[in-house]
Amino acid sequence: MSLSTRVHSFGDDALGRLDATGIAAAIASGDISAAEAVDAAIARADAVDSRLNAIQSSDFDRAREHARRPGSGVFAGVPTFVKDNTDVAGLASNHGSLGVDAAPATRNAPFTDQLLSTGLISLGKSTLPEFGFNASTEYETLPPTRNPWNTEYSSGASSGGSAALVAAGVVPLAHANDGGGSIRIPAAACGLVGLKLTRGRELADAHSAGMPVNIVSNGVLTRTVRDTATFVAQIERYRAAPRLAPVGLVEGPSSRRLRIGVISSSLPGIDVDDPTRKAVSDTAQLLSALGHDVTELGLPLPEKELEAFQEDFKHYWGLLAFAVHRFGKRVMDPSFDASAIDALTRGLSAMFLRAFWRTPQVIRRLRQSEAIYHRSFADVDVMVSPVVAHTTPRLGHLSPANGFDVLFPRLLAYVAFTPLNNASGGPALSLPLAQSPEGLPIGVQLSADHGAEGRLLELAFELEAAQAFRRITDAM
Repeated sequence: MSLSTRVHSFGDDALGRLDATGIAAAIASGDISAAEAVDAAIARADAVDSRLNAIQSSDFDRAREHARRPGSGVFAGVPTFVKDNTDVAGLASNHGSLGVDAAPATRNAPFTDQLLSTGLISLGKSTLPEFGFNASTEYETLPPTRNPWNTEYSSGASSGGSAALVAAGVVPLAHANDGGGSIRIPAAACGLVGLKLTRGRELADAHSAGMPVNIVSNGVLTRTVRDTATFVAQIERYRAAPRLAPVGLVEGPSSRRLRIGVISSSLPGIDVDDPTRKAVSDTAQLLSALGHDVTELGLPLPEKELEAFQEDFKHYWGLLAFAVHRFGKRVMDPSFDASAIDALTRGLSAMFLRAFWRTPQVIRRLRQSEAIYHRSFADVDVMVSPVVAHTTPRLGHLSPANGFDVLFPRLLAYVAFTPLNNASGGPALSLPLAQSPEGLPIGVQLSADHGAEGRLLELAFELEAAQAFRRITDAM
C-alpha cells in the first residue's frame, strides 16, 4: 500500500493520539481546554476531508462557541459528529439523498439529546448513503466517502462518514446507527469498535419508533473499548432503559470464563472468503487460549430458518424503501423529490411491490425472531462470527451507479451476518481483530442475548488487552 492511499490527521496537537476518555480527562485536569480540543479537531477535519469526503455539513462556529462554555458529562468538551439521518437543531437532515433538501431542524432528535448529554460537542453532520440502504457510502453521481486506511476502498455504511472521521483521527468517537449492520460494517471496514445495543437500550427517533419492526439502534463508533463502555454507562444515566437490566460502567475483563460458540460456516447461498474465515478462526483460538470454553456452532439458526429469515429481511428492506419512495414527503421531509432518488432505493421499492402481499406474514415472522434469537443462547453465552462475508471492497463494487440488478446481489453476498441482530433486537459488537492481505482491517462480531452488552464489553476488554488493536498510524 502506498503512503498516498492512507490518510490520517493524528499529530502533536491538543488531541494527540488520545481516545475520548483521555481527551475528557485532559480537559478536566486543565492540561488542555475544550476550545483547544475543538480547534484541533476542526484543523484535522480541514486537513483530511477533501480526500475522505466524510463531512456532510460543518457546524464549526457553533462548536467553537459551545467549547467556550462546555457542559457537564463524562465526555465534556470532546468533539464529535452526528450522522446526517438524525436531527440536530439548526442543521438540515438530508439522509444522504439528493431527493431531500430539508430546512434546518428546529429541535434535536431524542437520541441527539441523549448523545450530547455525555458532554460531547458536535462539529456537524457525517455522510451516509441514501437513506442508509447501502453497505458502502457511495452515490450515483457524487463522490464517495473513502476509507482512510486506503482511499481506494469503501468505508462501509451506512455510518461510513462517522467511521472515516474516527479512524482518521479527526474526532475520537462519532454517532452511528444500525438498521442492518450500519454500525458494525463500517467499524469492520475502518478498524473500529462498533456496538449495536439491545433494542430499547437507547432512545429511538420518530422514524424507527414508527416501524412495524424497529430494527434501528443508535450508538457510537470508537477506537477503544473503554470509550464504548463509558458511552453506554453515561446514556443510561440520562435515561434508564425500561425492561432491561442496567449495564453500568464496565471497566475491564471479567474473571468468569464463558461458553463461546463459533459460527464459521457460510450462510445459505453466501460464501465467506478465506481472510474473513481465518479472522474468526484466529479469534476462536485466542479465546480458547484465554480459558474460555469454545465450540463450533456451524450456523446461528437451522438452515431453513435462516433461509426464511434472509428472504423476510430482504422484503422488509424493500418495504422501507417503498415507504420512502411513495410517501417520502410525509415520512422524510416535505422537500422530498422521488425523481432524484438512486437506483438502489428505486429497485428495492419495486422489489417490494412485486410481492407486497407477503408483508403481514413477513412482519409477524420478523417479530418472532426475537424469541428465536433468545433461544439460540440456551447453551452459549456469546457467539463469534464474521461481521461481513468478505473483506472490504474497492469503491465502485457497491456503487448504486451499477444499477439495482448488479448492486443488490453484491450487497446480499457482503451483508450476511449482521441483520439477524437488528430484527431480533439482540446486541452485537464488531472488534478490529485481523487484517486483510491488502492491509485493511477485518472485524469479528461478538453477539449475546438481549440485555447482555456488559458481557460483550467485558470480553472485548479482554481481547483488546490480549491483542492490541492495530492503528492507522502503525507501520505498514
